Amino acid sequence: MKLTIERAALLKSLAHVQSVVERRNTIPILSNLLVEAGDSTLALTATDMDLTVVETMAAEVAEAGATTVPAHTFYDIVRKLPEGAQIRLESGADGGQIALRAGRSRFVLPTLPKDDFPAMGAGDLPHEFGLPAADLRALIDRTRFAISTEETRYYLNGIYLHAPAGDGAAVLRAVATDGHRLARVEVALPPGAAGMPGVIVPRKAVGELRKLIEETEERVEIALSDTRIRFAADRVVLTSKLIDGTFPDYQRVIPADNDKLLTVQRRGFAEAVDRVSTISSERSRAVKLSLKNGSLVLSATSPESGSASEELEVTYEGAAMEIGFNARYLLDVTQQILGEDAQFALADAASPTLVRDQADASTLYVLMPMRV
Repeated sequence: MKLTIERAALLKSLAHVQSVVERRNTIPILSNLLVEAGDSTLALTATDMDLTVVETMAAEVAEAGATTVPAHTFYDIVRKLPEGAQIRLESGADGGQIALRAGRSRFVLPTLPKDDFPAMGAGDLPHEFGLPAADLRALIDRTRFAISTEETRYYLNGIYLHAPAGDGAAVLRAVATDGHRLARVEVALPPGAAGMPGVIVPRKAVGELRKLIEETEERVEIALSDTRIRFAADRVVLTSKLIDGTFPDYQRVIPADNDKLLTVQRRGFAEAVDRVSTISSERSRAVKLSLKNGSLVLSATSPESGSASEELEVTYEGAAMEIGFNARYLLDVTQQILGEDAQFALADAASPTLVRDQADASTLYVLMPMRV
């Protein structure tokens, strides 16, 4: 294999694929990237056996071939080379090493046979549809903060993507919850998505996908089955196993009869929560909301740090009440709201609270209160 490629192009692709590779691997080949030079292209492949990313870029290929190289070492070398450098890659006939040259720098890296690299076939993916990259980014950004990190509840460790039947307009819906908060976001159902199974896309795949579609404005082509999902955009293809589990019936925790409506100016509310929570204990991060006509008082107390309170003018006409929330959860939700105002629909101090973005009816959030 012999090729020349511009540093910026190689670095961008390496930044995408190397993060899939785990730092600690008991199987040596999983620490490597598959590097394949073809007809004027270079393809990089990374996998952890559950998730595979392939990225293709243009290159001047003098001699086609393939080998595998240590992912993180390769990335670190390219990252430290000067901007504008032309990188020459060359592997010998025996395939035991690969040489990297750029200007006066020369590196020789050990390789492993390409035949040892695991091939992750996607299999038959019967459901195919396309989604604008902006819509996919919105689905991810407004839900992933609520993905659970508890490994024992593995079925909550991802985003539940589905096309709910018999629920009004035809939509593609993303839902995430960790039991303390829930995020539900919808976009119009794309052609081809009707009848798709509900699937749980794992947290790591969500994170890697979000990086891959950061800059693209093209459609992302999605294909899936009951066990795998594939996303293709630009010159990148990400294929992931799905979480083998049943997502809970999230509709049961979305309150329908909360009649106490609180409307707050989103930015001012978030800043006040942030200030007051400085006092709250690190473990619980509890902030109390005291409501009465036209007024909201945020307060926090801590045996170690003292107390804090701040009053805000709000729109509220219900009965006076007090309710507590985790400050971090309040801030996470308000960060997702795009409009000027956030609306809270409350029932009582022990029941789930509904949060809506007044400028975007496609989003809905649920927060569980805490005792303060």
